[in-house]
Amino acid sequence: MITEVFTANQLKKEAPVFGQLSFDDHEQVVFCQDKDTGLKAIIGVHNTILGPALGGTRMYDYATEWDALNDVLRLSRGMTYKAAITGLNLGGGKAVIIGNPKKIKTPELMKRFGKFVHTLGGAYYTAEDVGMETSDMDTVREVTPYVTGISETKGGAGNPSPVTAYGVYMGMKAATKFTYGTDKLEGKRILIQGIGHVGEELVRLTSEEGANVVISDINQERLEEVKHKYGADIYKGNDIYTETADIYAPCALGATINNDTIDKLNVKIIAGAANNQLENENIHGSLLQKKGIVYAPDFLINAGGIINVYAEIEGYGRDQIMAKTQNIYDTTLDILNKAKATNITTNAAAISIAEDRITARKNEK
Repeated sequence: MITEVFTANQLKKEAPVFGQLSFDDHEQVVFCQDKDTGLKAIIGVHNTILGPALGGTRMYDYATEWDALNDVLRLSRGMTYKAAITGLNLGGGKAVIIGNPKKIKTPELMKRFGKFVHTLGGAYYTAEDVGMETSDMDTVREVTPYVTGISETKGGAGNPSPVTAYGVYMGMKAATKFTYGTDKLEGKRILIQGIGHVGEELVRLTSEEGANVVISDINQERLEEVKHKYGADIYKGNDIYTETADIYAPCALGATINNDTIDKLNVKIIAGAANNQLENENIHGSLLQKKGIVYAPDFLINAGGIINVYAEIEGYGRDQIMAKTQNIYDTTLDILNKAKATNITTNAAAISIAEDRITARKNEK
C-alpha cells in the first residue's frame, strides 16, 4: 500500500498539477495505489477551515489519469462550497477510484481504499457517489471510522440519494417560483438527463406533482423501467439540448453546460443533481445569465446528500435531515434574488456567500 503526497518541487518536475485550472489551493492531493487489488485512487482535500472534509467516492473508468485528477479537484472544491452554503461545519473533499466498478470493484479493493482514507486521520470522511453503493461504504467501515452513508441497520443514515433528489426538487421549485411567480410544477415540461438513483427519485417527485417529465439516459433498459414506473416520456431525438422545455435537470456527470450546448438550449431554468454542470463557471455562468436562463447552482441544490450523511457525524435524526434539506428552497430563492439585485451570476452569488462564511471562520481562529 503506497500513499504519495507530492511536494510542489516534485510536481514541477513530474507534471503541472499545481498549474491545473481546477487546482484551487487544495490542502492535500493524495495518490493511492495497491497492486494486489488493482486500486488506483486519488483523494482531494480542498479545505478544512469549517471542519473535516467530507465527500463521496466516485468510481469511474476515466479515459486518462489527468481526467480523474481534474474531476477530483473540481468535485472536492465544490464540496467545500456545498458544505459552507448549507451551514454545515464541514470542509470539502472527494475521492475517485479509476476503473469500471462492474469489472474491478471487490470487497478487497474497497477495504484497501478504506485503509488509505484512514491514513488521513479524519481529515477526510468518505461516502457514496457514482459507481458506489451503500454496501460499499459498509465494507469501508470495516477498516476505518472515517466513512458516512453506511446502512441504517449498521447505525448509519443509509442511502443519501433520495435526500439528494429532494433537495434538487426544492431548488427546482424555488427557481420555478423565481421565474414564473409560482412554485407549482404541474404542467411544466422537465427534461431529466441521467436516471440513476437520484434521477429516478427526481422523476418520481416531479411526476407526482403533475409535471410532464421527459427522461434521457444511455441505458435503454433503465429508461423503459422508469417510464413504466412513473409514466414519463423517453426522449427520442438526437440532441436533448435543442429540446424546448421549462426546466432542464442534468443528473448525470458534469460539464454539460458548455460552449457546444449553451447556444442550443431552449429552456427557462437549469436545476439538476449533477456536480460541476458548468464546464467553466465564469464563462458559462455569464452566458446563461445573458441568455436569460435561470441557473440554480448545483452545489447548493444537490446538498441533500451531504446533509444526510452529516447526520451520522452530528447524531441528528430523519426529521432534522429533511428540515435542513427543505431549507434549500429558501436559500435558492435568496441566491437568485441576490444575483438579480447585484447583476452577477447565480453561481457567483452562491460562491460569495460560501466564501464569506469560510473567511469569517478563518478570522475567528
